[in-house]
Amino acid sequence: MNNQKNIVLCGVGGQGTVLASKLLAAAAMSKDIPVMSAETIGMAQRGGSVFSHLRMGDNLYSPMIETGTADLIIGFEPGETVRMLPYLKDHGHIVVSTRAVKPVTATLSGSDYDAPQMLEYLKAAVPNLTLVNADQACADIGSSKVLNMVLLGAAIRTGVLDFTISEIEEIMKYTLPEKFHEMNLRALNYNI
Repeated sequence: MNNQKNIVLCGVGGQGTVLASKLLAAAAMSKDIPVMSAETIGMAQRGGSVFSHLRMGDNLYSPMIETGTADLIIGFEPGETVRMLPYLKDHGHIVVSTRAVKPVTATLSGSDYDAPQMLEYLKAAVPNLTLVNADQACADIGSSKVLNMVLLGAAIRTGVLDFTISEIEEIMKYTLPEKFHEMNLRALNYNI
């Protein structure tokens, strides 16, 4: 990697956003790529917003990404992805799950939450958009807990990240218990 990469990962608590960020950071470190990250996990265990800023490359001075500079947003939830859209640079990429999870803030306030409207907005606003049918992927793989790996695999296939599926597989094997390896390998290799 000869230049900086700025990545935002966003979702709600329990979706595996933080683990995905840690796997990408570990993959960078394994290739001697400088990396910085920052996470906001607030009410994560209660379905609150979760997002990570991940920066890779030389001459990093802060883990926080400036608005308009993210090369990639990996969105675990459509509404949270729309909230992070100001971070995306021109011609940046978004990989987003189509599965909506009503944020706790919408639930508590009694406000409407319309995921299809969020997805239509992203389709209109982002030329480089990859939609991931999370429900289908998780059903095909046999677990709802593999969304993070499905999204990582899809993000790698965009070509934005300078990692291969094999490199992420190796990091995953060191990070997760062996009993979860096979399922997560299928998720990383799942073609949307």
